[in-house]
Amino acid sequence: MPDKKIDLLKQQASRRQMLAGLSALSLTPLLSRLAYADVPSTAAVNTTGLAVTDDTVTVGILHSITGTMALSEIGSVEAEKLAIAQINESGGVLGRKINFIQEDGASDWPTFAEKARKLLEKDKCASVFGCWTSASRKAVLPVFEQYNGLLYYPTFYEGLEQSRNVIYTGQEATQQILAGLDWISKEKNAKTYYLLGSDYIWPRTANKIARKHIENHLKGSRVVGEEYFPLGDSQFNSVINKIKLMKPDVIYAIIVGGSNVAFYKQLKAAGLDLSKHNLMTISVTEDEILGIGGENIAGAYACMKYFQSIDTPDNKKFVAAFKKMWGEKSVIGDVTQAAYLGPWLWKLTVEKAGTFDISKVIDASPGIEFKNAPEGYVRIHKNHHLWSKTLVGRARTDGQFDVIYETPELMEPNPFPVGYQ
Repeated sequence: MPDKKIDLLKQQASRRQMLAGLSALSLTPLLSRLAYADVPSTAAVNTTGLAVTDDTVTVGILHSITGTMALSEIGSVEAEKLAIAQINESGGVLGRKINFIQEDGASDWPTFAEKARKLLEKDKCASVFGCWTSASRKAVLPVFEQYNGLLYYPTFYEGLEQSRNVIYTGQEATQQILAGLDWISKEKNAKTYYLLGSDYIWPRTANKIARKHIENHLKGSRVVGEEYFPLGDSQFNSVINKIKLMKPDVIYAIIVGGSNVAFYKQLKAAGLDLSKHNLMTISVTEDEILGIGGENIAGAYACMKYFQSIDTPDNKKFVAAFKKMWGEKSVIGDVTQAAYLGPWLWKLTVEKAGTFDISKVIDASPGIEFKNAPEGYVRIHKNHHLWSKTLVGRARTDGQFDVIYETPELMEPNPFPVGYQ
């Protein structure tokens, strides 16, 4: 009897299919088609030959997972993969699952350019989430502009750039550098500054902006020293001795990548207690402290837009999900969180545009809002940077930061500030 009922149901389904002009379809495909009736066709959402099928879309991830920058960049990879997994679990983008192709920039700028070209020209990625240093971004920028690709770049940087083919999810100089200097000048009555940095475009340009702000906008203030070190350098005792001799009110440090481990350990070994000496960094996040050791940097100030310790429901959910995927000992720094924003902002923009076509996605980007971002509400400005708040945190021995200052309002991004170029 049950078999006869099944046969009857199949016959009835067959009659309904025939009446609807679907004479060759079984009941299961019919139900599947009805369930995905609102998914736009590939022809409609992919008119430029991107890696888009009826049920998948391919994106690229391009960071250093080897070399001196791996310490800083691996967190970005983890955050982007978390965001992609969450988006896929929630239904994907325009009804399609996101696949990703990951490439290693290997802390080498020509390699970044080579891998970017592969992701765009050969793999036809609909977007790429990647880079950390400004040097790597500058290396890939001509490639993205040549092939009309779309890069979501997560790192705080020096500003002075605005490309149609880049969405900058980290802060630019006026949001990070100037706000931090204003805070420490006022709160610590700082007048003298010693500027340090790794020797490439971001630290040099950032310190140029910092110097102009210190000398032209912070009354009675001056720079008493400025030095740079090759990426990966581990010898800082000479400059530490100069700092001890000069006794600046603030050590302003933009040391990048693995060099941070040696720098902060040598500071401590030289007797510079950061709970008593003011050091402000714009390059050390929880990711770097994992290698530095909290005991070696406790007391230092950092100016960022995000700290893992932010006490909001949205951030707590993000931190819990990150640790569930990558382990309880994993940490989340500013750039890691900004990297997490990339896939979500891309999804929101694609769905606004109704297509994966890159030119239309770019045109739809200004005004896109991510209301539940871990850092808090963000919005894409017409200059492709994000409106965001700025925070000052103080490093603890456990590798986290206590948030001690927050700008009262979202800061408008201004990548070309008058008087700082």
